[in-house]
Amino acid sequence: MQLSPRGKLLLLIGVFLVPVVAAYIAYFGWRPSAHGNYGELLRVMPLQQTAGARLDGGSLDFEALRGKWLIVRVGGGVCGPDCAQQLYLTRQVRTAQGKDQSRIERVWVLADGHAPDASLLQAHPGLIVWRPANPGFLAQFPETGDDGVYLVDPLGNLMLRFPAHPDPKRMMKDLKLLLKASQIG
Repeated sequence: MQLSPRGKLLLLIGVFLVPVVAAYIAYFGWRPSAHGNYGELLRVMPLQQTAGARLDGGSLDFEALRGKWLIVRVGGGVCGPDCAQQLYLTRQVRTAQGKDQSRIERVWVLADGHAPDASLLQAHPGLIVWRPANPGFLAQFPETGDDGVYLVDPLGNLMLRFPAHPDPKRMMKDLKLLLKASQIG
């Protein structure tokens, strides 16, 4: 098939004009579906009153964990099935980050005077079990009605809350994106 000179001119204009029009539409007109994170974004605030003690009695200030992403489970020392599932998921989500798992710590903040079961703790090596010195520390975590799982950034800011029954794949995705974007921690 032989194109006329006019057809060749229109084809040449089209080759250059179509990408420009497509870019304009993509930039100004077309909006992809909103990309959202799984966890609920919280008003970013630095955690205060961070002094406390590990379960073994040694003192630990949350400031010592600065520079790491913290997956924090807040709840009582008596751990039912939901609690055990949350601890399991936090361990799996951290492990699934592969080479970046060293950038993440898991912390269980005890909200009461009960001590966790020793066999449960053996199943979660590397888990930091911590009790705040000041009960006001717990007031910084939004009320959920249930024990919750939160994310604290490397600067010590509380920033994200996951549902009481989290989806591990979606948690992993949130954390992977944050680790990829973060230049710290």
